[in-house]
Amino acid sequence: MIENIKPEKKTKINLKGKNIFITGIAGFIGANLAKRLFSTIEDIKIVGIDNVNHYYDVSLKEARLKELSKFEKFTFIKANFANKSIIESIFKQYKPQLVVHLGAQAGVRYSIINPDSYIEANLIGFYNVLEACRHSYDNGNIPIEHLIYASSSSVYGNNKKIPYSVDDKVDNPISLYAATKKSNELMAHAYSKLYNIPSTGLRFFTVYGPAGRPDMAYFEFTNKLLKGETIRIFNYGNCMRDFTYIDDIVEGIVRVIQGAPEQKIGEDGLPVPPYAIYNIGNQHPENLLDFVQILQEELIRAGVLPNNYDFNVHKELVAMQPGDVPITYADISALERDYNYRPSTSLRTGLRNFAEWYKKFYINNK
Repeated sequence: MIENIKPEKKTKINLKGKNIFITGIAGFIGANLAKRLFSTIEDIKIVGIDNVNHYYDVSLKEARLKELSKFEKFTFIKANFANKSIIESIFKQYKPQLVVHLGAQAGVRYSIINPDSYIEANLIGFYNVLEACRHSYDNGNIPIEHLIYASSSSVYGNNKKIPYSVDDKVDNPISLYAATKKSNELMAHAYSKLYNIPSTGLRFFTVYGPAGRPDMAYFEFTNKLLKGETIRIFNYGNCMRDFTYIDDIVEGIVRVIQGAPEQKIGEDGLPVPPYAIYNIGNQHPENLLDFVQILQEELIRAGVLPNNYDFNVHKELVAMQPGDVPITYADISALERDYNYRPSTSLRTGLRNFAEWYKKFYINNK
């Protein structure tokens, strides 16, 4: 716990019996968050939206939704949250008290290839959610107690100062994806100021784990190695990533949901924006070459790859790619200060769990 720094005052929220709206519910973080909430919070109701697009393997999304369908108080709506009328109808019918906006078009590289999808999902979609939260404060409606939304470590760009702090200036994004996430933070601040909506943005750092996103390095490397293809390690291996295990991310979100920024009026008679930003990372960057070494050991241990697999033949060191950064490193002192939380899962433990899941999902099921 951080010493001698007074925590920011939060409004405590009891999750028992709450109606929660989660966007991107078929996604990696959204599905795991919903499972955790159903498993630990009494009488909770969750409405989730996802368009289940083909950005990556749909069977993964369908498997996550199948698990969630076992919970009686789960409602799934297959739709695009960039459609404003859909969001309005969800708020009108289900009257959520808490919103966790995780839906987005993810990926740095894909934003160079298909920018339109980022504008639609990350800007228009988020605007629709903000507008619905705003109108929840109209007379006769159920006001949103807390809006939590996903930002990204990508907003730090080529920040020279490490570790990355939420107090750092982040005005120089180097990808459209990062620019949209920074825009989300600005939009949320404006709505918090104008309409007194408690909102908290979470900058996630390289989330990984079982049933994760196949476009992430650990998953993509595994797929390629299994096919005997060559994996490309960027910046000639001189990259470091603050890998954060999915369970640690979910624990952080659950804690943050229960502590909303305080609503108060300033000296000017107007709301002081009930707004906050936090990093959620492991605060322990790993070199990519070390990461690949651990991954290969765990893939062999789990029986995904044979004991005699020659990794050196299947590795290629290449230059940095556009939009990427050499290091990500989270300063989580604000998260520790206000929520007494620090992620703790080691990379080996996380990759071991992934390798065992991969064997079961992709190999044993064949």
